[in-house]
Amino acid sequence: MMDLRELYQDILLDHGKHPRNKHALEHPSHFAHGHNPLCGDKVTIYLKLEGDRVEDVSFEGRGCAISTAAASLMTEILKGKTLAEADLMFKAFHAMATGTDGPETPPELEDDMERLEPLAGVKAYPARVKCATLPWHAFEAAVKTGALKSGEASAATVKTE
Repeated sequence: MMDLRELYQDILLDHGKHPRNKHALEHPSHFAHGHNPLCGDKVTIYLKLEGDRVEDVSFEGRGCAISTAAASLMTEILKGKTLAEADLMFKAFHAMATGTDGPETPPELEDDMERLEPLAGVKAYPARVKCATLPWHAFEAAVKTGALKSGEASAATVKTE
């Protein structure tokens, strides 16, 4: 029987080799670039917000398997979430990845948070925490860029060091 670590490794490898939602959105309302100069990971997060809800989210970029898997898993679970839910999930994920105390996860988000558990092992490797959280920081930066007025997407850049 496969142990949990092997299962988590298989999930991360699958998302790293076959990432979901890896494409630019045609007409994003927001986007942000993320860069980790320590390892070279780069990611662009594209968002389509409908009010306070994530209608669609995708990413492009290149980086290690952890960074790619984190972006892939993040985009899968954030579709359809409110910005408040996404913020709570980011805080809970960051706590999981760093091994610190985080907010209590409401029952309606528990399944989605469990999908992120394969990334929890990065807490044993502090340099890899930045790989796993880079897409989330870029997502947060994209949300904070604000609504558009001119019809062009609003962009931000974030660096993790």
